[in-house]
Amino acid sequence: MARLIRNSLMKALILIFFASVATATGDAPFIVAHKKASLTRLKSGSERVSVSIDIYNQGFSTAYDVSLLDDSWPQDMFDIVSGNTSRSWERLDAGGLLSHSFELEAKKQGMFYGAPAVITFRIPTKAALQEAYSTPILPLDVLAERPPEKKFDWVKVAG
Repeated sequence: MARLIRNSLMKALILIFFASVATATGDAPFIVAHKKASLTRLKSGSERVSVSIDIYNQGFSTAYDVSLLDDSWPQDMFDIVSGNTSRSWERLDAGGLLSHSFELEAKKQGMFYGAPAVITFRIPTKAALQEAYSTPILPLDVLAERPPEKKFDWVKVAG
């Protein structure tokens, strides 16, 4: 009898959990953003940073007036080579994806810890502007002294 009550209680708790999750997500957009950065050495003393940000709407309705701002790149460390650190779109449909990329050139050597990008959007049922954040990037060791890479491993073949 106690086992039956325990199983019923567990099923009720699971049902309440799923009902609350469904209510919480409701019919709203749910924005998930992933920010990536990679370094490319052009020549000695010159390095480029390629940044890309993917914005996903994992919710059940459209997000409107979507804006991206990634102002974590200080002007004393980086110059913008191509693209912009901000972008706007009219909408992001449910299940949709928006992508943005830009390229920077490093001016100073050192470790750089970038902050997440900020995404703002509107939901028709709410007056307030909504905000989401991208994932942060891993620390970048900009213009670091790196040993040259081995392009080939020569193997001596006995003849």
